[in-house]
Amino acid sequence: MGGLDSARILTPDEVVDEATSWQVLERTTRHHGFVFDTVTERVATPSGEQVTRDWIAHRGAVGVIALDDADRVVLVRQYRHPVRHRLWEPPAGLLDVPGEQAVTAAARELAEEAQLQAAEWHTLVDLFTSPGMSSESIRVFLARGLSAAPVPDGFVASGEEAHLELGVLPLADVVARVLSGRLQNPLLVAGALAAWAANNSADGWSGLRAADAPWPAREHAETPGE
Repeated sequence: MGGLDSARILTPDEVVDEATSWQVLERTTRHHGFVFDTVTERVATPSGEQVTRDWIAHRGAVGVIALDDADRVVLVRQYRHPVRHRLWEPPAGLLDVPGEQAVTAAARELAEEAQLQAAEWHTLVDLFTSPGMSSESIRVFLARGLSAAPVPDGFVASGEEAHLELGVLPLADVVARVLSGRLQNPLLVAGALAAWAANNSADGWSGLRAADAPWPAREHAETPGE
């Protein structure tokens, strides 16, 4: 017997990601960086087998699905060198200010990249971008009630950020382009689909979590470079 015949029938309450850690027998940090560290660990599985895993300890990040009054998504197009693409993305950035709340970081990124501020904030979706190789955790917020905002004091665009392109596209069209494979940024994919699902649910936007909702993944996150 196998396949679905051997699958346990789950209840919704028990389907939740669980924070845990197998025993680390040996750890080597091969690179210290500001954004991430690269780590090799020898780990003992529950059966006693030993496995070696290379992974990236990442600072984490936030993204913003910002919707205007016409339900258009604010997008920025940015060059991403590792994948050799210019990607349409939501405003986003690293959690690189010690002690800064995630929603505060998201508001800062929205002002820096799009010169916008929002009157309403909700937590939209949390995700690990590549849990088989990286500890990077991301929270994507929904921002509504948009208005113009000045560039934050001290911010000077450089590198890829100096070449951003800003645009808006209706949420329905963003979702269609995600499903057709024309948009691939993970924050945009997850955020746009979550926004579409929330908006079409019985509770609408009111069913979303608060902007300061608990974020369990961050409780177990390491800080690279320390």
